Amino acid sequence: MPPSPKPEFREAAERWFGAGEALGEAEQRALSRALERRPLSHDTNEAFSEKLSFGDRVADKVASFGGSWSFILLSLLMLVLWAGANLWLLRQPFDPYPFVFLNLILSMVAALQAPIIMMSQNRQSAKDRLVAAHDYEVNLKAEIEIMALHEKLDRMRAEQMTALLERQERQIEMLTRLLEERRATP
Repeated sequence: MPPSPKPEFREAAERWFGAGEALGEAEQRALSRALERRPLSHDTNEAFSEKLSFGDRVADKVASFGGSWSFILLSLLMLVLWAGANLWLLRQPFDPYPFVFLNLILSMVAALQAPIIMMSQNRQSAKDRLVAAHDYEVNLKAEIEIMALHEKLDRMRAEQMTALLERQERQIEMLTRLLEERRATP
């Protein structure tokens, strides 16, 4: 069972969220960091990359290379060399036209490359969700800080207005006394 929140936390949660203790985890974290005056932001890329396994890193490298111009140009070069060797250079080609063996190799590469790229995309999707959740918390904390600043400014303005009104009342009293003394003296 989690410890009961401090009265200051409950008051702030009620004031800024309209919900005493029924806050989500992100809201609780943002509010507690705001009340403690501690930063909330951190490098989500670093935190995410620390959790990657060796297979995840390899999949990302394969997906990165498979979606690059280097891969496309290398593939085109390999296709041209394969076709050139089998059509013109070799007297007894190992894969004569229509290049059935080449087609098999390309199909196997595509069959292996597709799931690896999908794994990488799924991981990127999870990373994007993590970053979005973190951005939400940081933005929420910023909103809390701005609301706290507005409250502080409003309180300072109210105190200044009260002090100004008190001074004006004293001045009016002094002026009234001076006028009465002037009227009293012939």
